[in-house]
Amino acid sequence: MTVTQVSAQELFRAAYENRYTWETNFPGYTADVTYKQDEQVFTGKVRINSNLKAEVFEIEDDQAKQVIHNQAWEIAIHRVRRSFEQTHGENTFRYGQTDETGAIEIFLGGKSEGDHYKLRNNEVCLVHRHIHGVVVTINTFSSHETGEGYLSHQYDSVYHDPKTGEQKGGRSEFTDEYEKVGDYFILNRREIRTQTAAQPSIQEIIFSNIQLLEPVAA
Repeated sequence: MTVTQVSAQELFRAAYENRYTWETNFPGYTADVTYKQDEQVFTGKVRINSNLKAEVFEIEDDQAKQVIHNQAWEIAIHRVRRSFEQTHGENTFRYGQTDETGAIEIFLGGKSEGDHYKLRNNEVCLVHRHIHGVVVTINTFSSHETGEGYLSHQYDSVYHDPKTGEQKGGRSEFTDEYEKVGDYFILNRREIRTQTAAQPSIQEIIFSNIQLLEPVAA
């Protein structure tokens, strides 16, 4: 079956359902965390609960603690398993162009009017979304195949003002690494390189000694 015989919604659904997510009874985990911000190094502990709420311990520096909390929360929120209908049931989908790499553009209407994506090899390789008063554009360059769905490996992100189109902050480049703990793939390293006016800012977050929590009794 060719792409032209598949609706934009069906193609998008297939890529959406190909993402790696944690099952609903994911128990959560604890980990040691090392956060490196340019020349500064902070160490502590992090806990992701079964409800995917994040907690950070043993870090005194408020800014470092907030960065780690934000990253832990973001890691967890992207692993939440929600059905296609829950996330996109109020949206419509239509085809755009196919670029020179074979990536197919999908435009959304309805609740997510103005958002668009690109799909390649049953994966989302570009996200362009209006969220929290800004427009975020994420290009994914490579991914991990887990056998249970894909995880982004190298990607970038840039934010723009939705009204003026002005770029907000520098472009950030991400590299994510994962390890399998029990039955689950969990992030163990993230590097973020952000372009600034002076020089690139480099952040590295390393999660080690990852231990799954005991499942909560029903």
